[in-house]
Amino acid sequence: MLKQNLSLLLKGMAMGAANVIPGVSGGTIALITGIFERLINAIKRLNGTAVRLFFTGQWRAFAAHIDLTFLLLVFAGIGLAILSLAKLLDYLFVHYPTLVWAFFFGLVLASVYFVGKTVKKWHSASVLSLLVGAILAGSISVLSPASENSETWYLLICGVVAMCSMILPGLSGSFVLVLLGNYQLVMIQAVSQFQLDILLPVGAGAVLGLLAFSHLLSWLLKRFPDSTIALLTGFILGSLGVLWPWKNALTEQFGDKIKVVGYDYFLPEANFEFALALLLFVAGIALIWLTEKSAQHKS
Repeated sequence: MLKQNLSLLLKGMAMGAANVIPGVSGGTIALITGIFERLINAIKRLNGTAVRLFFTGQWRAFAAHIDLTFLLLVFAGIGLAILSLAKLLDYLFVHYPTLVWAFFFGLVLASVYFVGKTVKKWHSASVLSLLVGAILAGSISVLSPASENSETWYLLICGVVAMCSMILPGLSGSFVLVLLGNYQLVMIQAVSQFQLDILLPVGAGAVLGLLAFSHLLSWLLKRFPDSTIALLTGFILGSLGVLWPWKNALTEQFGDKIKVVGYDYFLPEANFEFALALLLFVAGIALIWLTEKSAQHKS
């Protein structure tokens, strides 16, 4: 039991770490570590029945109904990773961006294969879903970011949209915050300085988005499992453009702030940094392969 709980905590931390990074999806990590559908179903059961059980004092029934231990461990891991890794990842992206992107490019590229492999039957609908997912994710990745906005209503919307994308494999909640103009404000400034006036409305929006979107995903996974997994695979595939390690950020001035509005991509040169990036790229693939083998062994 202890080993299983530690495993869930670590998977939650991996999701949290992914959600801090623009371009990497916590939903992708949940999918490749085998907890995605359980997570969606557990969140979906936070409903009227759960409220009734809670307020009538039926604690054990409440805990069993929503898979409470599972949720607490996963979300504790997510929160712990976000709080502890925000400053570290900010430092790494400033000083070693190519190496960080290379690791995650390998990780997400391998995820395309291992997630796509779980589609039981490839037919016209699932192939179309794959293409739609890839096109949608790719289109989102080339949108220009908005300017920063700290109004409460806008922070609430940021929370809703970012959380929906955080649990959707291939769409990064952090990258969506970049597009909405509030990544620096929320994920770096507010998290690092624990600014509740920013975090509370974003958190409230995240809870609302999570509860609503989990019902839709659960329904799709039950009714159209192959097409839904193919769509999620397409989202992951389409997100690879954002993760390409060799790029220069294109910036514009918005008031007193400089924003990234796109990227100028280029091919790498054969040097020491390229060799190190290639090594980290392979490490990312290896990590996903080991995760997949571990899941198969447990099965």
